[in-house]
Amino acid sequence: MRVLVTGASGLLGREVARLLVRQGHAVATFQRRPSGIDGAADFCGSLTDDAALRRAIEGSDGIIHLAAKVSFTGRAVEFDEVNVEGTRRLLHSARAAGVRDVVFVSSPSVANSGAAIVGVGAEPADPQHAHGDYSRTKAEAELLALAADAPECRVAAVRPHIVWGPGDTQLVERVLARASRSRLPLLDAGAALIDTTYVDNAASAIVAALHRMEHVHGRAVVVSNGEPRPVGELLAGICAAGGVPAPSWTVPGGVARAAGAVVEKLWTWAGRKEEPPMTRFLAEQLSTAHWFDQRQTRELLNWTPAVSLDEGLARLAEHYSCGSAAPRR
Repeated sequence: MRVLVTGASGLLGREVARLLVRQGHAVATFQRRPSGIDGAADFCGSLTDDAALRRAIEGSDGIIHLAAKVSFTGRAVEFDEVNVEGTRRLLHSARAAGVRDVVFVSSPSVANSGAAIVGVGAEPADPQHAHGDYSRTKAEAELLALAADAPECRVAAVRPHIVWGPGDTQLVERVLARASRSRLPLLDAGAALIDTTYVDNAASAIVAALHRMEHVHGRAVVVSNGEPRPVGELLAGICAAGGVPAPSWTVPGGVARAAGAVVEKLWTWAGRKEEPPMTRFLAEQLSTAHWFDQRQTRELLNWTPAVSLDEGLARLAEHYSCGSAAPRR
């Protein structure tokens, strides 16, 4: 197959593109800056540029769409422009180019209103009740994508849950940076049970969806390691891998959620570009349970995760022991 991967400059997009190359597919990538993927044709551009999209998509049999605006803060219009309208443009160009299959990479947050999630599957995306502009626009984009599913252009949505691994700047490096300065609290003593996904597992599940499109098109699946752990235990494991002290002080979850909502608004109002120390969504993720039943996902994709949580933490420790210094910002 000739497969286009959008957003291949990010942690997960890079691993997806590399896996496809290893499988022998003709791979192209599309993102704002060069992806640096050996063996892939690189196209640089924005989802808001129709001409650039058409050039990248031309001749593709399949598309894996990961590119998105990912942030806890920012102007709502920016999330709409990239996540919703960008996806609409991509789907339109894919249909016009005769692309056979599209995997839309979504997020479990599209169906999360802030309440605990305990052993459920892929609930319907709900933009109205999703918390934050990222979750809202990803929910809208997922609904657009699944509505576009048709015999001539099949579409499926894959929701990897909290992806991490060596080189991760979204979770791992932020945890290590804040823990190294004693600025990472445990919310409600770190007792909330959460699941995560090691990056290799997330990539293999996404590629499996492309190969199993006859079984998954028109629907969404949630992907995780299927190994729920208390959030405090997970944070301690990441800190141990990076060689920094684990968080030891605790804050009530309700206090953190209220404070995060205020900080989030102030950050956006001030136009600050760096991520704030706390947001409502982040506080919810650290203080409420969220883990998913993986039985249907594994059956539909004919897939199981190859890297356990403990092995992933060992690989992370090796990454930092081999000269990659833990961030201290």
